Amino acid sequence: MLEEVEAQVVVIGSGPSGAVVSHTLATSGIDVLCLEQGDWVSPSDYPANHRMWELVARSHWATQPKARQNLADYPLGDEFADLSPSMYSAVGGSSVHYGALWPRMTESDFRVRSQDGVASDWPISYDDLVPCYAEVDAFIGVSGLDGDPAYPLGLAYPQPPQALGKTGLSAARACNDLGWHWWPGTHAIPTHPHGDLAGCQRWGTCVQGCPEGSKASFDIAYWPAAIRAGARLSTGARVERIETSDDDRVSAVSYIDTDGVQHRVITNQVVVCGNGIGTPRLLLLSATSRHPDGLANSSGMLGRNLMMHPCSCVFGYYDEDLETWRGPLGAVVASMEFYDTRPEYDFVRGFKMHASTVPGLIMAGVDPHRSLPFDELWGARFHDVVRKAASTVLWSAQVDDLPDPENRVVLSRSLVDSSGLPGAEVHYQYSENTQKLRHHAVRRMTEAHEAAGAKQTLAHLEMPGEPGHLLGTARMGDDPKTSVVDSFGRAHDVDGLRIADGSVFVTGGAVNPTSTITALALRVARQLVADLRASELSAT
Repeated sequence: MLEEVEAQVVVIGSGPSGAVVSHTLATSGIDVLCLEQGDWVSPSDYPANHRMWELVARSHWATQPKARQNLADYPLGDEFADLSPSMYSAVGGSSVHYGALWPRMTESDFRVRSQDGVASDWPISYDDLVPCYAEVDAFIGVSGLDGDPAYPLGLAYPQPPQALGKTGLSAARACNDLGWHWWPGTHAIPTHPHGDLAGCQRWGTCVQGCPEGSKASFDIAYWPAAIRAGARLSTGARVERIETSDDDRVSAVSYIDTDGVQHRVITNQVVVCGNGIGTPRLLLLSATSRHPDGLANSSGMLGRNLMMHPCSCVFGYYDEDLETWRGPLGAVVASMEFYDTRPEYDFVRGFKMHASTVPGLIMAGVDPHRSLPFDELWGARFHDVVRKAASTVLWSAQVDDLPDPENRVVLSRSLVDSSGLPGAEVHYQYSENTQKLRHHAVRRMTEAHEAAGAKQTLAHLEMPGEPGHLLGTARMGDDPKTSVVDSFGRAHDVDGLRIADGSVFVTGGAVNPTSTITALALRVARQLVADLRASELSAT
């Protein structure tokens, strides 16, 4: 029997964008129901709470669905992709796994076409997002150092930056010697207790879950406040389609629970927050005779222009003990020295580099130790491995992954999830520009290690476990012929349908995107509240 309920607004996905939208609507007195296909994650289950946490993190907690194979996941076909995407299905979404790096996009990221003659400009500017950036920063207690010259004047943070530690000081001195920009990393990790978050105790296991409850994963940074404000959250709710009326208006959302029971939520307002793969998948699943190519896809742009921020890295091994097991894991030092286009190079745009601590033996030993025979990893030789792990610094870089319509998400023709719904198929190839950026980034990171006195370096053109940034597959724009939504996330083709996740990005920049995703989500939610208020007034 089909079970039906009603909601003024339905939010699909409980990750960072879904949490911000749900909280904003609930605090405005709006009846909001969020549907999440995953479940709550208990902090006591984080891999970092286990003695063998590095091994635990590579099974049930693996960042890639193919390795993890949780029931809440849908399968991803990646045989046509140069990269296998990372994401996580749970309350809080992939923020359960992120490193909580919290940089903003730069002014140039919003006007790449005007500045560099490639890609497209956004219909909004950096200045349009500043109030939203600041509001989310204040809510979760972002830690950072004011005044970074890579941004316009006035950038300030609610909490002081995390300690540089020996790792950060070493990296900073190298940047100074090379004459490069550097700045203490910005993190969604408060240095002092803030709201529902504890102050950082530098465990260094951020990606594997913070045992202290300091990292602003959105299951603890936003959802408790959203629920206190009245938001409803249903877990184990796998949405199968968004229903529309004959006049192209949202009419309902149907989903399947973990017992296989079908549900239907009657609503005329839906905000999709399923990430750059989940969102196009759902809209393609919601195709109708009026929208045969997928909901909100008259432009043909739905699922296209997937950007994933390919990451490269270089490990450096030092003689001195740099205490690289101390957190936070994300970025003790960040450099934007090579962020924008430079005329002397044969590529456009650039990359962000950051120096990180390395908390575990497996991660620190990503390589010289793998080249040793197994028998030499015991006894005194293993003590050498442990000592080297405490002196390993990671420089990593993510590149400005420019949009390409051929990099796209489509429905799988062979893979289905546990409810029988088609999975997603990812088509993604590196462009020539991306390849040049990656190689240049590796050279510069190697240079940074050498300037700091590293005795050995090991480069990985493709950083293990990356990427987790899924952007651009439902881009925003003023022209319905070339975009899926407008600058407030409203679908051009369907009344009452909005998108508020990373899929609306026009270009991806080269910084970690969650800060911008949440700022955009807040902007979308604020406008939805205004639209609903205006509709109520016009009806009276």
